Amino acid sequence: MKPDRSQTDSRPHPVCAFRGLSKRYGKRSLLDQLELSLQAGQCLLLTGPNGSGKTTLMRILSGLEAPDHAEVRLDTGGWQSWRQTRPRLQQQIMYLHQQPFLFQGSVWHNLAFALPRGLSRQQRHGEIRRISQWAGLEHLLRADAKRLSGGECQKVAIARALLRQPQALLLDEPTANMDRRARERTLSMIARLRDEGMALLVTSHDPEYFATMTDKHLQLEQTHLTTPASGNNTREAA
Repeated sequence: MKPDRSQTDSRPHPVCAFRGLSKRYGKRSLLDQLELSLQAGQCLLLTGPNGSGKTTLMRILSGLEAPDHAEVRLDTGGWQSWRQTRPRLQQQIMYLHQQPFLFQGSVWHNLAFALPRGLSRQQRHGEIRRISQWAGLEHLLRADAKRLSGGECQKVAIARALLRQPQALLLDEPTANMDRRARERTLSMIARLRDEGMALLVTSHDPEYFATMTDKHLQLEQTHLTTPASGNNTREAA
């Protein structure tokens, strides 16, 4: 979990920037010369038709899938190739799939999996207790992870990702197939992450759910990123 910068420096700072990001599958161009940056304490909303490349883009940003070309700038450093920065991308940027994968066993076991080796038993317990309190998971720590509801799975996935101490989270349809109560809880958690200084990129087919926390709305369509007409319905414009 990132520290709360509201007590120190609330100004946004760059986590990473990408330019010239391109990806083809055979003869089909999916992403063409995209430019994108992630800022601490800001939320980008990414929309677009099915098959437009949103998930592929997020996997490239998080170091999971290679682009055909991309230059990356991390923090305030210089531009480097995607391959040069891939190890740091995988450390600093966490991608969460629409349907989070949870391991067999308890919620506690799933959270413990994210902790670095070398921690003492006391340290591991302390980290799990801390993140479970933050995420409201204390009552589920001994529950079977495979029997959780969709909203509970998403909370566990986010909490597990935060134990890796990333600088950015990429959330792929984080409220899909949730009832109203679960969706509201997930949205509240995402808003808290933003307010605590996390850089966020969220994809959704229901952009109205994220309007109050979105700093910039981007539309991915026909290989390019644009700002849709509804993009002025953001916190920045407000």
